[in-house]
Amino acid sequence: MYAEQLLPHDIEAEEALVGALLIDGDSFLRVSHLLKPDDFYRERNRICFASCVDLFQRSEAIDQVTLARELARTNQIDTVGGMAYLSHLVSITPTSAHAEHYANLIARTATMRRLIDAAGRISALGYADTDDVEATLRQAEDTLFRVRGSQTERGFVPLRQVFDDYLSERADPLSADLTGAPILTGFNDLDELLGGMQRSDMIILGARPGLGKSTLALNACINAAENGYKSGIFSFEMSAEQLAQRILAAHAGVDGHRLRLGLYSEPEEQRIIESIGTLSELPVYIDDTPFQGMMEMRSKARRLSLEHGLDLLVVDYLQLVQGSNRGRVTENRVMEISEISRNIKGMARDLNVPIITCSQLSRVVENRPGHRPQLSDLRDSGSIEQDADIVLFIYREDAYYTEEEWDQHFPGRPYPRNIAEIILSKHRHGPTGSIRLRFRDNLVRFESLVARQGEF
Repeated sequence: MYAEQLLPHDIEAEEALVGALLIDGDSFLRVSHLLKPDDFYRERNRICFASCVDLFQRSEAIDQVTLARELARTNQIDTVGGMAYLSHLVSITPTSAHAEHYANLIARTATMRRLIDAAGRISALGYADTDDVEATLRQAEDTLFRVRGSQTERGFVPLRQVFDDYLSERADPLSADLTGAPILTGFNDLDELLGGMQRSDMIILGARPGLGKSTLALNACINAAENGYKSGIFSFEMSAEQLAQRILAAHAGVDGHRLRLGLYSEPEEQRIIESIGTLSELPVYIDDTPFQGMMEMRSKARRLSLEHGLDLLVVDYLQLVQGSNRGRVTENRVMEISEISRNIKGMARDLNVPIITCSQLSRVVENRPGHRPQLSDLRDSGSIEQDADIVLFIYREDAYYTEEEWDQHFPGRPYPRNIAEIILSKHRHGPTGSIRLRFRDNLVRFESLVARQGEF
């Protein structure tokens, strides 16, 4: 009992937070990215918060009545103290306005408890007296890293802030109401084929690694933002800084590799500064938290929509989204991806925005003659095809044929250098088909062919 009392905790903050949720269920949006049920010290408060999470995931209201019903459904109402305890929580909470403050207090004490637990684990490693000191040190570092990782929930940051940080390291230079309108990708042929990206649509953009799916999604996102649409990006593979550099290279027309190394000419530097000024004003928000699941994503996206507005969302990419079995061994990855896919579609409908979701393709496409992708190549789940309103594939023949091999297989036909075919394989609202774009790999961007027809 004495050892338990020494563990940091704040019961009053826990009770006040749950009380705030019962007073105003929408407060959950403000705190869900800050807390997990395991952050609660007292069991009854942990159970109450976990039940609020379940209600939110089912898009049900959170209040005293619904929470009591949920607790009764899971046979936990007596464990928490019945309706009397829920009434007590409401009575001791003066307002829901301070929910975030309560959440931060709970998160802080939870981190301190994890740190104490990590110290015990590291101490046990030291007492083990193993011969492999390097392995022991790695285990100790991993133990401490997991404590830090549990509190690195970043959330969305404006693209402007990323560029401010970018400039501070190098130098010190410097809306319209579109609700309901389709979102244009900025590529005329693709917009004509799609009729624009429709609200509530789940758009799958599939390709094998290195063919440009992240680039095309980013290009469409920035093009939309330049037309006044508010855009959010969930990036699981690249940091916000890496994304910003890609966006900057494409906009300024500067080789991405030389931009990263700072090896650009004076005219290019001027273009970079001008592009940073232009891009910093765009309504683009980036969340580069590496490990998160649908509940966190949905909560953050809804909060972004409420605070800044949201017209388009990019998820890069689907196979890196954490499933509901996060932290446990996953027996069936196909079922987990299916659940994630359904939740992304549900999020698109809930937010009433198109969601461009990048997806890996299976290796089967590499062994197929011609290597053209098809719907069955969507990796890990057939339900991705079912859930998606639009499925786009990127196909580049120059990725599979050298110029010499091309001349042998297709004599007389010009080599399709840097030409990407965008294949519309599923279109819930219209016809399928394909268009061609030029892929400028060094500039990290796609371009319409019509504008550069003279180069062919």
